[in-house]
Amino acid sequence: MYPAVLLPEGLGHQLDWEMELPPRPKLFDFHGVSMTNYFTDNWDNVQNFQARPDDILIATYPKAGTTWVSYILDLLYFGQTAPERQRPIFEKVPFLELLIPLYPPGVEVLDNLTTSPRLIKTHLPVQLLPKSFWEQNCRIVYVARNAKDNAVSYFHFDRMNQAEPEPGDWNNFLQRFMDGKMVFGSWYDHVTGWWEKKQTHSKILYLFYEDMVEDTGRELDRLCSFLGLSPSTEEKERVRGGVQFDTMKKNSMANYSTDPVMDFKISPFMRKGKVGDWKNHFTVAQSEQFDEDYKKKMENTQLRFRTTI
Repeated sequence: MYPAVLLPEGLGHQLDWEMELPPRPKLFDFHGVSMTNYFTDNWDNVQNFQARPDDILIATYPKAGTTWVSYILDLLYFGQTAPERQRPIFEKVPFLELLIPLYPPGVEVLDNLTTSPRLIKTHLPVQLLPKSFWEQNCRIVYVARNAKDNAVSYFHFDRMNQAEPEPGDWNNFLQRFMDGKMVFGSWYDHVTGWWEKKQTHSKILYLFYEDMVEDTGRELDRLCSFLGLSPSTEEKERVRGGVQFDTMKKNSMANYSTDPVMDFKISPFMRKGKVGDWKNHFTVAQSEQFDEDYKKKMENTQLRFRTTI
């Protein structure tokens, strides 16, 4: 049996002209975190979600490498079952807390998945994760990206994603990023919250986007070790080749080109995938202001990021 999917086959290609998308949502405070109704309207069902011991959770702040790691894990676990996996990555790795018009709820899709393990995506900060993930001692892969590149990527994502709040201009967006007025809240709280949880929870693997760009093969080995997988050299090379940025950017199963809320006329979902692109967006004054603010917010953590490699 095929796993449940988010969209009927072919619908993603038709929605842009057959259906009118809802207006962009507004931010509001939700348990101390900035959110939109697309991630809170199904809250009771999300919090009551029943994780399974073999579930693998991919947790990130938005635009930190979620799709990259999702695709790696999908290839590692299901790469040989080609026919039934030839579906977009957002259908194969359901978004737990998502509830948006045109889509079934993420929880419902996950409950109907027949694959094992279930690969699950979330952007929730650690304090809002459903308790069953901790009770079932699920393995969690967290990916973090340096704040400057993350902010730039998030800006372009919000420009092209009709399910995100209107981003405004870059200068105002950057200030909102620094203030934590983003969907899923503060980058600073998100990355440090999950980092602190990792210190007491052995089933969390904390990856850095910059390390993955620098040496994908090395980080792939870390992933396999964490998950208890032993792929052959040939299999690892096949995965590594398949998840190179330029390869994924051209792959309609990975690049979100079939998702109707994404407007590729504005910006591609997968834009550059580089470390240090922030230098093309930050002015000197913005960079200095950001760095000063960053030091204050991150002074009490041992967590360190690279903004260049």
